[in-house]
Amino acid sequence: MKELFPMNQVMGFVFSLLLTTVALSVYFLDMSFAVGMTILIVTAFIQAAVQLIVFMHAGETNDKGAIYTNIYYGIFIALITVFGTLLTMVWDM
Repeated sequence: MKELFPMNQVMGFVFSLLLTTVALSVYFLDMSFAVGMTILIVTAFIQAAVQLIVFMHAGETNDKGAIYTNIYYGIFIALITVFGTLLTMVWDM
């Protein structure tokens, strides 16, 4: 019976709820902008990693190297898009 119970998924769900509670506490505890944004960014990246690894089973296949390479490439393109937009629209470069 123990083999049929999805313990990893339940623990991932509980950890996701905990991370959501930490992120929500930024709003209710009236933190400074820098501290609040730091907590939100860190919890967002940890939450994304939990979702990828636990619920989307990113590391359980034989081609996990290709999957992680695509994830890093997507993050790279997202950062270029965000900072490129900031350079042109906010910083006037």
